[in-house]
Amino acid sequence: MSLVQEKAEATTGERAWKPAVKRAVREILLVAVLFLAYKVGRLAADGHVGEAMANAQHVWRLERLVHLPSEAGLQQAALGHEWLIKVANCYYAYVHFPATLACLVWLYVKRPEHYLRIRRLLAWLTAAALVVHLLMPLAPPRMISTIGMVDTGRLFGPAVYGSPSTDTLTNQYAAMPSLHVAWALAVALALVGAFQTRWRWLFLAHPAITLFVVVITGNHYWLDAIVATALLCVVYSLLTSRVSAPSAIPNPRVSGG
Repeated sequence: MSLVQEKAEATTGERAWKPAVKRAVREILLVAVLFLAYKVGRLAADGHVGEAMANAQHVWRLERLVHLPSEAGLQQAALGHEWLIKVANCYYAYVHFPATLACLVWLYVKRPEHYLRIRRLLAWLTAAALVVHLLMPLAPPRMISTIGMVDTGRLFGPAVYGSPSTDTLTNQYAAMPSLHVAWALAVALALVGAFQTRWRWLFLAHPAITLFVVVITGNHYWLDAIVATALLCVVYSLLTSRVSAPSAIPNPRVSGG
């Protein structure tokens, strides 16, 4: 092969990978912005302690009114198994963001058409959830001593949150909706859609485990997960209808004479 041919092939190869690198960098930045919005938006909703505590009492009474299972009862049953509590604390602390990021990376590489849908869904879902956080600050059950729940993270470790009075990195009064549950469900549904094997439904174990974890650790109410699921359905329906809406078909022109 001549030197000219080698240079031509090298130039062609460089032109081929440069757009791919640019797209990858752009997607990394977009995902970073998404995760940053998750954190910053929750901080923006901070500062409504009294309202958040009052809303917690309202949510607790509403759940009892509609006969939802007691979060306190489930936690008390789990507290008899320290290993289970520690596993739940670790799942809450270490699985949420890495699992979401791993899903996004895999879909970007292997199923780009599915990646675009899940990225759009997570972005709008997070934005909608932050609006709810702003409109309805809500203290998690671990902060309400009158209902008999405890903060398992602080008692057994690892602890995700510090004291609410000194924690400046997170807003602990943004329990509803549960973005842990919403993101886990979105990730699971995206992976179910990306695979063809009959075992793909096992991905739904992730949101199921997440729901169990956020309740027994005292970080969320059942209603937080219900609202998160409803919000996911609404956002998904709106995005789907927008994408699949047929374009208007112009009326045929009838020429005269």
